[in-house]
Amino acid sequence: MENYNKGFVYFICIVSAMGGLLFGYDWVVIGGAKIFYEQYFGIVGNPSMQGLAMSIALAGCLIGALTAGLLADKLGRKLLLLVSAFMFMVTAYGTGAFNSFALFLVVRFFGGIAIGIASGLSPMYIAEVAPASIRGRLVSLNQLTIVVGILAAQVVNWLLVSDSDVWNREMAWRWMFWAAAFPAFVFLFMALFIPESPRWLAMSGKKDMALFTLSKIGGREYAQRELRTFEEAEMQKKSQGGLKQLFSKSCRLMLVLGIIVAMFQQWCGTNVIFNYAQEIFQSAGYDVDNTFINIVVTGIANLVFTFVAIYTVDRLGRRVLMLVGAGGLAGIYAILGTCYYMEVNGVMMVVLVVLAIACYAMSLGPVTWVLLSEIFPNRIRAVAMSVATFALWMASCILTYTFPFLNTFLGTSGTFWIYSCICIAGFVFFFFRLPETKGKSLEELEKVLSE
Repeated sequence: MENYNKGFVYFICIVSAMGGLLFGYDWVVIGGAKIFYEQYFGIVGNPSMQGLAMSIALAGCLIGALTAGLLADKLGRKLLLLVSAFMFMVTAYGTGAFNSFALFLVVRFFGGIAIGIASGLSPMYIAEVAPASIRGRLVSLNQLTIVVGILAAQVVNWLLVSDSDVWNREMAWRWMFWAAAFPAFVFLFMALFIPESPRWLAMSGKKDMALFTLSKIGGREYAQRELRTFEEAEMQKKSQGGLKQLFSKSCRLMLVLGIIVAMFQQWCGTNVIFNYAQEIFQSAGYDVDNTFINIVVTGIANLVFTFVAIYTVDRLGRRVLMLVGAGGLAGIYAILGTCYYMEVNGVMMVVLVVLAIACYAMSLGPVTWVLLSEIFPNRIRAVAMSVATFALWMASCILTYTFPFLNTFLGTSGTFWIYSCICIAGFVFFFFRLPETKGKSLEELEKVLSE
């Protein structure tokens, strides 16, 4: 890293990754707010309205993820980051401001669009500006900020809940959402000072601007070398990336790989613990107060072990960590399911849940975003990331929707055994089909993955 402008590189990557922080916060905060806004809007006992309130943002995520790639190629990565930051700020305030349930749903939908844009765009931008030797570490910053956002939401929910039912019903849920407005403003302001992606600039014919940005990152020699690499990659494929090229024979296998990696991150089951943590811990015999404390503990474990991933992703590699994550979760879920079946309660269950979170945080959580940002060629990266992120959010919708049904018909034990089987399948797939991508430039990876 000695030859790179460390301060500049880390600054632009951290700013971009703030989209992940807001994504993580918004994703989790609603779990603590729901019992209060449901009372306020009078939808308690109305499953359809309750489900709509919880899922409307996911619908926005799907639209945001699907359109982000096409817009990023047309408008640039930076402008779209600014758009997502502005939407985060406005929707954070609007969600808590309105007294109408219909307007609440509208704002949640647009907030979901912001999440969909940021979830794919932030890691893509980081991958395009980061030097190959530290790209994994820098892209992992996106998952770190997601984790920080998750923990922040858990802590905010815990702190804002009071013994006053009136406060909880009238104001607590509003402040849970409003708390995101300030970091959204910081994201918007700081994003004004980051450069456009040099790869997008080069692809758009703005080579002087690309050279300037690359020079700030790694010096003149580094800039010229990278620019030559961009140009060589573009000469091989003169046409610009789009859906037609995305589904071409040369890119089809990469797309399938990206979709499977993205969907597995959700279907491995760990995110169910965040979405339904209250039900999981109560099934293990904990009361409401201890449940909220345990939820914060899982958030801390998530944060700590994400740092482990940041340290190891460029040392051990992406493939090794994906195998560790899939194999580790398969074993933990098998034990967890058995404990639920045998009606084991208490600390043992908390330990197993924390182990599952830790395993996910040091592997599948951050490494998925690293892989998605690396495996697609530059000419189709934006649109491919959109498709993969769309698949991720679709998988998230399916996971979130099916858990209550699985829990009802199979019990908590059977549900975790299902997730264990999915993780075993993921391990087998990664062992035979997932290549190692560490240390290679994005253009080198294109050659390897196209063979």
